[in-house]
Amino acid sequence: MAAKSFGCRVVNRSKSPVVFMILFALLMFSMLADSIVSKISLESAAFNQKRDYQVLQSPKVVRNFKRNVVFPLPLTVSTQNKIIRVDNEHGIGKFRRRRLPEHEVFMSDELTKKFHGRVLEFFNHGCEVHFFMTWIAKVGSFGRREIMAVESVFKAHPNGCLMILSRTMDSIQGYRILKPLLDRGFKVLAVAPDFPFLVKNTPAEAWLDDMKSGKKDPGEIPLAQNLSNLLRLAVLYKYGGVYLDTDFIVLSSFKGLKNTIGAQSIDVVSKNWTRLNNAVLVFDMNHPLVLKFIEEFALTFDGNKWGHNGPYMVSRVVRGVEGRAGYNFTILPPMAFYPVDWMKIGSLFKLPKDSAEWRWIEAKVWQLKRQTYGVHLWNKQSSKLMVEEGSVMGRLMAENCVLCKHVYSS
Repeated sequence: MAAKSFGCRVVNRSKSPVVFMILFALLMFSMLADSIVSKISLESAAFNQKRDYQVLQSPKVVRNFKRNVVFPLPLTVSTQNKIIRVDNEHGIGKFRRRRLPEHEVFMSDELTKKFHGRVLEFFNHGCEVHFFMTWIAKVGSFGRREIMAVESVFKAHPNGCLMILSRTMDSIQGYRILKPLLDRGFKVLAVAPDFPFLVKNTPAEAWLDDMKSGKKDPGEIPLAQNLSNLLRLAVLYKYGGVYLDTDFIVLSSFKGLKNTIGAQSIDVVSKNWTRLNNAVLVFDMNHPLVLKFIEEFALTFDGNKWGHNGPYMVSRVVRGVEGRAGYNFTILPPMAFYPVDWMKIGSLFKLPKDSAEWRWIEAKVWQLKRQTYGVHLWNKQSSKLMVEEGSVMGRLMAENCVLCKHVYSS
């Protein structure tokens, strides 16, 4: 037994060098194979990179380091996917240059070619006030709240004229929506706008070309919102009149207003305005402030910041030109157009629960009817709220409608 065990140990030791050599050979073979594969992969990658990419050197950028050292930023452009990448110490930033889909408002056809003539013809019928609204959405979305806004215009201005700039509403379905008002003799018309015509020879002409060609990034904010911001300015500059958002309920006549914009908020101590808004604009044709608005929109456009091209934009411009010669305009306090802040707008829709709330509603309705031109409903916050009977909005809508259907389902 001992001999067998000893013999077994001898055999194992004799095999050890052989096993070692086999394992060593396998290891070397594996390393050689990996090297060959890596070389092939690198050559393939280099070939693809040479074919798909062009490495450019961007202009030198001066960064505010302690010694003002000048650092070149390597700029890599992929010609396949049209992605620009800027490599810097903060990481790689990407901007995808994409051609903007042909938005319906950009489309030019026989209908839009008639735009200018239709505008002149429509407003040539003894209109006491020229009103404009914009609607860059589906015609089916023009609902009871929007109809209520239109009705309120004619309650305060029976002889006024309202043009709705909208390709979708300029249709058979849009006509059917407006027909009950037309049957009562009110002057309302939906017209497909000629956007290129409206911005021609203004600073926004180049902006529109860049947007359509994909040279300018539309951003994450819905494009319709920013197009509406520009469209209202362009139409007022071209024709003059009153622009209203479709979530604005008119309470008093605008006949006495001229070259006016409203403050959304004021400083409680100084009483100076802190922010303006563009939901209501009243300006003459070719007014220099409106042109300044258009210029600021085009030069500082940012589609990723909410309000940057709207309320914040008009605030920036007015702050820059206020008090300068050549501009003639009036800034009205918040009570004129924005009597209720967007954070508190829900209180106007609620039914009173006790006698104290009833008294508050009576006082609020009395105040609004005497001190404001209308109420901006801040649709982004209030669109899903129901107008409860007996609420402030219920009272105001019931008193300022002309069709007066579905007031409490608006």
